[in-house]
Amino acid sequence: MPDETPLPSVAEADEELPRAGLAAPQNKYTPDARRKRRRRFIILGAAVSILIAGVLLWRYLSSFESTDDAQVDVHLYPVSARISGYVVKVNVNDNQWVEKGDVLVEIDPTDYQVALAQAQSNLANAEATARSLNITVPITSVNTSSQLSFTASGVEDASAGVAAAEKQLAAAHEQLAAAEANDVKAQDDLHRYKLLVDKREVSQQIYDQALATAKSSTANVAAARANESAAEQFVRQAQSRLTQAAANHQYAETGPQQVSSTKARVQAAIADVQQKRALLHQAELNLQYTKIVAPVSGEVTKTVVVGLNVQPGQQMLTVVPLREVWITANFKETQMKRMRTGQPVRIHVDSSGRDYEGHVDSIAGATGPLFSVLPPENATGNYVKIVQRIPVKIVLEAGENRDLQLRPGMSVEPKVYLR
Repeated sequence: MPDETPLPSVAEADEELPRAGLAAPQNKYTPDARRKRRRRFIILGAAVSILIAGVLLWRYLSSFESTDDAQVDVHLYPVSARISGYVVKVNVNDNQWVEKGDVLVEIDPTDYQVALAQAQSNLANAEATARSLNITVPITSVNTSSQLSFTASGVEDASAGVAAAEKQLAAAHEQLAAAEANDVKAQDDLHRYKLLVDKREVSQQIYDQALATAKSSTANVAAARANESAAEQFVRQAQSRLTQAAANHQYAETGPQQVSSTKARVQAAIADVQQKRALLHQAELNLQYTKIVAPVSGEVTKTVVVGLNVQPGQQMLTVVPLREVWITANFKETQMKRMRTGQPVRIHVDSSGRDYEGHVDSIAGATGPLFSVLPPENATGNYVKIVQRIPVKIVLEAGENRDLQLRPGMSVEPKVYLR
């Protein structure tokens, strides 16, 4: 028959064990045990979280390279004069936006208009001389080929010479008249500037320039008069040749030499025409150069003022093309291991706090110090290794700088994403 003695309870068993000299087993479901297990789980979870955060942070920091040694760059366009002259008008102000081809500065065109008129007159004179010589050549050739008709041909040749001489004389009269008119204007200008410089209303430099112009115009008048005298002498000589044409029949044997000489004169006249055309073209260009235009679109800085006398090559203002800016970032050579062209870049601008998107356009072919006036020389025996910096050109994506807020020289912080 089974024993029906009742089993002791857990609490009674725990009370009986100390009486028997045995330690009661610890219950793993007690509050202290649960707190210890909870603490271990928290520590383990924190360690795992820190490990995961460290891995993510490492992956994030290794995914880009950044530097604070960077600034906005652009090609500045200095605008200079190609001729000398007096500034009569300035059409722009400092920091004004201009478009390519806009007239920025105007130089007094009076002197160049006079030079253009003189060049046109000289060209007409040279062309008349060349035409007259071209008529003389076939006439002289006929005279040498037919000695029987030498007298008649000689008379025609002499008549053509007289006509050519009269044309030269007429051109010399026109040139003298133009020179005298220019001289009258120059003397009047000199007189006016003399009165103004005595009153200290204009600078001595302007008066000296007017004096030089007056002297030059006087010399031109003298030269024109000498040219007129030479033309008159040429007319007299032509008339003398006309009267002696019949008497020179016995000298027909010298006809071929005369033809060669005439052809040479024709070639010289043609060359003179080409020279006068080139001078006319230069005068037209100089007149165009009196208007200084913008080479590109951008903002104008450091403009000149009205009244300034400028010289060829003298800078008058600068155009800053704000639409063509880029970023020059100087990265350490230790940051260049994984940097490649085309990688995306985020540029933070210190002045506005704004971020711009761009990409790496190119990497310089040498470190920055090598482009300095005095590059470092390391072969001196006291070499100290210094981490060098390499310039990297970063261009903005299309439309990023549409508001033209990026100005050359601004400090920026580019961040190049390597992945």
